[in-house]
Amino acid sequence: MRPTSLQEYIGQTHVVGPGAPLRRSLDAGQLHSLIFWGPPGVGKTTLARLVAQYVDARFISLSAVMSGVKDIRAAVEQASMYRARGLKTVLFIDEVHRFNKSQQDAFLPHVEDGTLLFIGATTENPSFELNNALLSRAQVYVLRSLGQDDILTVLQQAEQRLLAAGELPGEAEPEALARIALVADGDARRALNNYEFALQLAAGQVLTTEVVEALLTQPGRRFDKGGEAFYDQISAMHKSMRGSDPDAALYWLVRMLDGGCDPLYLARRIVRMASEDVGNADPRALGLCLSAWDTQERLGSPEGELALAQAVVYLACAPKSNAVYKAYNEVRALVASQPGYEVPIHLRNAPTQLMKELDYGAEYRYAHDEPGAFAAGENYFPVELKDARFYHPVARGLESKISQKLEHLQALNRQSPTPRYPYHESDQTD
Repeated sequence: MRPTSLQEYIGQTHVVGPGAPLRRSLDAGQLHSLIFWGPPGVGKTTLARLVAQYVDARFISLSAVMSGVKDIRAAVEQASMYRARGLKTVLFIDEVHRFNKSQQDAFLPHVEDGTLLFIGATTENPSFELNNALLSRAQVYVLRSLGQDDILTVLQQAEQRLLAAGELPGEAEPEALARIALVADGDARRALNNYEFALQLAAGQVLTTEVVEALLTQPGRRFDKGGEAFYDQISAMHKSMRGSDPDAALYWLVRMLDGGCDPLYLARRIVRMASEDVGNADPRALGLCLSAWDTQERLGSPEGELALAQAVVYLACAPKSNAVYKAYNEVRALVASQPGYEVPIHLRNAPTQLMKELDYGAEYRYAHDEPGAFAAGENYFPVELKDARFYHPVARGLESKISQKLEHLQALNRQSPTPRYPYHESDQTD
């Protein structure tokens, strides 16, 4: 069912359509090494074959899952033979991200000297999975999931070929092919496989919607539980929540659950969102998210997932603050870059007589004995950091009141006649 020319190739018009970058290169005869990055079933292998055909090159295909350096050397030898006869060679490596660094490096010299043209296909982000030497020698093209109309066209073309070969009793019901296209989720390979299964189930009769519905019991949305789609969708859910869009946040939650994501993983991420993006603007959010996590653990699926949905919607609607998140990261960076300053004498614990004689804890002011339970002018930092400030509450939710309180306490500090940084002889060093 593969197309036999670029004109028959469906989808990816941004890459191979008229005037698109790869098409211009092919038309100009300036072919270069390529990496096709995209989800399964969007035509990476097919496009590689068509590129080789377009430039009249021999096509050698390897799978990184099954091949090693020995197979690469054999392919290079074959390409060298072709080159001696004046022929070009395309070496296509499927799932190229599965190759380790030494395997990736094995064919680079032969790409540079023109023995072969390299085309790789990967479902993973090349910037994470491929070494820089390979990336610098190849142009990365991002292939997109096929639209439902594109998938339907693939199925209709397959049907016409089967009809022409006399292998079908007649055209399928239009809704039958449309249903297969819908659940394929942008994956042409999945669509063709389901079409084949449906024809087998139809047992020589015209394919009906009823037969297709009997076959397609699962929606099968794309979700790879750890790859690019996984991180894209959790990112979309997080950003929707942060952007205060409960509908979009709920949509991405359900998409991930529908794709088979572990609900407990989602519960953990939702708790993180409560601290990172809501924080003290609504401290109840963290407790509610922890309760949702606990509910999921106690009830399991699908009952517990409603609690996760409740938590996501609550977070999306809650006032937002990342003040604690920013303060925490700022302090972490400071602690990592500064010496380990000593605790001021007045803040030290004095459980022994010797420590008391050394003035440990001397002149410490017990806040509960002070007016308003606040020791105005007291210092709780190492002296070297006396003016440090990290936490800056936002003017939203509860943090607006926290901000007002901190401003009031700072005003009391400024007005205090008590030295903020009490001096002790024991603080001196020789």
